[in-house]
Amino acid sequence: MMSVGLLSCALRALSLRCSQLAGVSAALTGSRGFMTSACDRQNRSLWKQRDKYTVRPIGVKKTGGRDYTGKIITHRIGGGHKQRYRMIDFQRLRYEAGKEEQPIEEKVVEVRYDPCRSADIALVAGGSRKRWIIATEHMEAGDLIRTFGAIGRMAVLAREGDSHPLGALPVGTLVNNLELFPGRGAQYIRAAGTCGVLLRKVNGTAIVQLPSKHQIQVLGACMVTVGRVSNVEHNKRVIGKAGRNRWLGIRPSSGLWQRKGGWAGRKIRPLPPMKRFVSLPSAAKS
Repeated sequence: MMSVGLLSCALRALSLRCSQLAGVSAALTGSRGFMTSACDRQNRSLWKQRDKYTVRPIGVKKTGGRDYTGKIITHRIGGGHKQRYRMIDFQRLRYEAGKEEQPIEEKVVEVRYDPCRSADIALVAGGSRKRWIIATEHMEAGDLIRTFGAIGRMAVLAREGDSHPLGALPVGTLVNNLELFPGRGAQYIRAAGTCGVLLRKVNGTAIVQLPSKHQIQVLGACMVTVGRVSNVEHNKRVIGKAGRNRWLGIRPSSGLWQRKGGWAGRKIRPLPPMKRFVSLPSAAKS
């Protein structure tokens, strides 16, 4: 009887030891996989997974500056007020079915603040659709804006909020929401209070001066919006306290003092050469 009791105690201890080891291994593997999957779910941008355009606000989960593995890749990001994303249609020349040859005329329904960008946005309606666009400086609810895709022999009368190809505008026009390639959508001059200047037109191309004073050359068929981007006073806002930066999702820096060398002084450098987004035939080939 004593031997049977000792054997049962030994088996009970062995089973308890095996269960503890299994629990530790599950904690090491299962918890790690759970963390990775949670970070993966956290970093999914729901608005990027939509196939159909919508004007309704879309919920977005914050990343905290972390990638899909949970590692911080961008510092000073975290917290902030909950935001919802509104899909902006950066391609102004987007025809409806059966109306490809007609100018697009839309009415501004409202102009409102957008938490995901510095400029204000406008909800415009025309035909059978609504869409969000970047608002210009003096755009108000009730305004009519037009979009023309044709380039005529004479320059058009540039009105703020209208969209035209660069080749149809007079030289010296203030522009924003600039396309680099026709039909791709606006990529430059979209921040609050910024605008570019149409300097000159050469052989079907246009040269635009950016807000940074750099010059780029694009095709004359690239669409732009006339005027300056809204929310001009954005660069004069006063944060006032550290808590407001936390509302905006900006975390404080680490506080580690770092000595700055001679690179930190002011330097006056010439502007870089003009960047071209066109394929022009060289003089050797002609």
